[in-house]
Amino acid sequence: MDNKIHMLDDMTPAMIVSELDKYIIGQTDAKKTIAVAIRSRSRRKKLPEALRDEIAPRNIIMIGPTGVGKTEIARRISRLANAPFVKVEATKFTEIGYVGRDVESMVRDLMGIAVQMVHKELGDQQEDMVRQRVEDRLLDLLIPAAHQEPMTVFRDGKPVPMDSVRIPQSGSSDQSLREQIRAQLRAGSLDETVVDFSVSPKKPTVGIDMMGMGNMEDLQQAMNSLGSIFNNRSATHKKLSVKRAREILTEEELEKIVDQDKVVEIAKERTEQMGIIFIDEIDKVAGNAGKGSGPDVSREGVQRDLLPIVEGTKVSTKWGVIDTTHILFIAAGAFHVSKPSDLIPELQGRFPLRTELSDLTADDFYRILQEPENAIIKQYCAMLETEGVKVVFSDDALRRISVLAYEVNSTSENIGARRLYTVMEKLLEEVSFTASDLSGQTIPITPAYVDERLGKIIQNPDLSRYIL
Repeated sequence: MDNKIHMLDDMTPAMIVSELDKYIIGQTDAKKTIAVAIRSRSRRKKLPEALRDEIAPRNIIMIGPTGVGKTEIARRISRLANAPFVKVEATKFTEIGYVGRDVESMVRDLMGIAVQMVHKELGDQQEDMVRQRVEDRLLDLLIPAAHQEPMTVFRDGKPVPMDSVRIPQSGSSDQSLREQIRAQLRAGSLDETVVDFSVSPKKPTVGIDMMGMGNMEDLQQAMNSLGSIFNNRSATHKKLSVKRAREILTEEELEKIVDQDKVVEIAKERTEQMGIIFIDEIDKVAGNAGKGSGPDVSREGVQRDLLPIVEGTKVSTKWGVIDTTHILFIAAGAFHVSKPSDLIPELQGRFPLRTELSDLTADDFYRILQEPENAIIKQYCAMLETEGVKVVFSDDALRRISVLAYEVNSTSENIGARRLYTVMEKLLEEVSFTASDLSGQTIPITPAYVDERLGKIIQNPDLSRYIL
């Protein structure tokens, strides 16, 4: 289950940077800083327990404008480590007692994500057994129907003759009948067959912990769970398709097969030792941020509420108490108006690593369009190919797009690489709209085509500001 974690433990900082390079262009300094912080976690796990507990995580502040890769770096690291990851915005928090979320909610969210991850992993390990059990239960539903009364079979929403389904008559032996229906079931021929299905009352998927509630949102979730307990006491009978029944049965069998106590135990350990919390817009709660504007909250109060979480404290959740001492915190902000030194000194001290991400250039945009494994050009081409339309970008066209995106960022709000999506959407708007009529055609994208679609917008500052 932890193969990915062990793989990351064996990776050097240079190898981690190399993995990040597959998805993020530039920002080498930031990648190195993150890689060292992750490597330090691996080193810590190899130390004697007494010393290991004394070593705090190397929390990081990333400084840079929007759209330059701050969130993506943190997200890719979490996927590489197979670690629970949650992104929060500092501006959503307020001091306890005011409208808004309390800071402890991010730890509860992190634990919730870890529980989902582990539950899926343990369920995947038992996939074959779950599939077999579900199949047997479906056969139990189908065979009485085959013996006692004709089954209603639908295809494309219309009833079809039973002989086209090829279900044997009840004169066959039970075992032979079962195997023949099993073959039809596996082939998907019976997906629209309607069966009389008994739906069991659904167990609450979340625990109820009054101590772990920090606001009305959590209280509402708990009340909904209580309502589900008292309102769904008995099973109900419904007419459902085999396809839908299979989904419900799979959920039920997973609940039976997966040990929830084991899920919580593993998720808790993973949250505390490998969890990553990404706090965005940390600059908005710095002392000098947004004077005379912004949300009506005490910025310093939010920082002081964040401080014990980052320092290490116990947080009550629906799955038990979580120790935040060794959770890795990565904060990020543009810091246009404020600077990291405007944060309260105690909070600054809990983020010993600082790294600055640079603005993206036209050359960076050119590389972002095509080099990453999830490159923007690859995404758009693949989407249009589903309609049978092949879009081919010339190298000069890609460079022209990059220059135009850079110019729009320079003359209006700089939103970094996200600008490429707005430019690409406008560029391919007509092709996307008429794609169904262009099936089988190849559409060449040249500099002339780019200028034709975007030139007038770029030349008019008012248009580019509102359209791009």
